Amino acid sequence: MSAILNKVKVLEPENPNKSTALFGGKASGILNWNDLAYPHFYDYREQIRALFWRASEVDMTHDIKQFPQLSEAEQEAFLKIIGLLATLDGPQTDIAMRIADFATDPSVKSIMATIADQESEHNHSYAYVLSSVTTFDRQLESFETGRRDPVLLKRNERIMDVYNTFAAEPTIIHVLKTMVYSSLLEGLFFYSGFAFFYHLARQQKMVGTSTMISYINRDELQHGKFISELFRATLAENPAYNTEQFTDWVYEQFQYAVEQETIWSRYVLSDIDGIDLVEMEGYIKYRANKMLRLLGLSDLYSDHTENPMKWIRAYIDNFDDTKTDFFEQKSRQYTKVGDLNGFDEL
Repeated sequence: MSAILNKVKVLEPENPNKSTALFGGKASGILNWNDLAYPHFYDYREQIRALFWRASEVDMTHDIKQFPQLSEAEQEAFLKIIGLLATLDGPQTDIAMRIADFATDPSVKSIMATIADQESEHNHSYAYVLSSVTTFDRQLESFETGRRDPVLLKRNERIMDVYNTFAAEPTIIHVLKTMVYSSLLEGLFFYSGFAFFYHLARQQKMVGTSTMISYINRDELQHGKFISELFRATLAENPAYNTEQFTDWVYEQFQYAVEQETIWSRYVLSDIDGIDLVEMEGYIKYRANKMLRLLGLSDLYSDHTENPMKWIRAYIDNFDDTKTDFFEQKSRQYTKVGDLNGFDEL
């Protein structure tokens, strides 16, 4: 059994500033971004920090008017999917901070703090959307979905188990498993829900909500990219865990996650006109392949290496491209002007 990791002390001046390991190493707690064990982590920090936004800045005027005009099936899917997103993003704030608690490298602590803050804003955004478009009773009902809906409870069983096990027994293997599930959460678990809101926006419905979702989507892509990099670096530092057994475990979790995401999409989107559920299943498998490659593994679904939902590219589908609003053609990137996005290009 792996040794239990200790929470890292705030300051230990006898240790070097540059950490000796990501987890279970030594570091003073003094962060010098110009002297890191993993210098490229600074680039991740800058990319994630550039994504600052606030839910209250998104105009919901038209959504307020349109929500009552949605079909009953669309309203029900809207509320259930918001409930799903809140169920996942709330714990994600917590798990980011817990990973930071045990990270020796102060740059990882700093980046995870920013991720936790952004996840907190995601969770706030769901409450903001609901308070804009529906009654308080229906808001409460939506947020109860994660506690009461049997399909959603089944879907979230394994992530709850992995996260709670890490909280109870913070070891290297459990932090590695937590990063796998964090990668799944950031890069796969949200995506049928995101697609639903983009589908509404294609019909010029609830564009304010779709804009909010695109900001969240873009954040999650960057979070997933960093978590995957942290996973690979941690595994490289701890090669004893880089086994065939662990690799098989990762593949099995991805396969299970794809099955559960597919079941959820059929459950919540079956009555939504215009969404092809077979195409959606292909998109989920395509997303799984992408996240596996980020973790350093091979595709699990050889027939789904291309995105079958080409229309979703009008919103956001990768890490680097700047997408534009489907209708107004305004930039949805919402990054601050700086070296990363290039002042001269604006």
